[in-house]
Amino acid sequence: MIRAAELAELDSEQLAARLSSERRELYELRFKLAVGQLENNRQVRRVRKNIARILTVVQQRRLNGDDVLVQPRETPEAVEAEAQAGEGQAGEDDAPEAAEPAGRTRARARRAGQEDV
Repeated sequence: MIRAAELAELDSEQLAARLSSERRELYELRFKLAVGQLENNRQVRRVRKNIARILTVVQQRRLNGDDVLVQPRETPEAVEAEAQAGEGQAGEDDAPEAAEPAGRTRARARRAGQEDV
């Protein structure tokens, strides 16, 4: 287990390296868990907490205005939003035409008061 005091003493490069190794370990543990080779499930929780501790120190440094090498990982939502921003906004002309509902029949349309559909 990593202590927060130990992490606070590390410089940015060491912190980035530590975060990278912890994320790699978490990846390997998740793989072992999926395959059924992981004997101690607590290891996953321990590594996740270590990653959280490291990211907490990184965020504290960022808020204090210190230089931080560690960049937050991009979420799928952020990647998608960035891709859409590059394509431009879709106008009304670009929208696909609305298809008629699948269950709509002429008999239902007549009952609804509409004439020929």
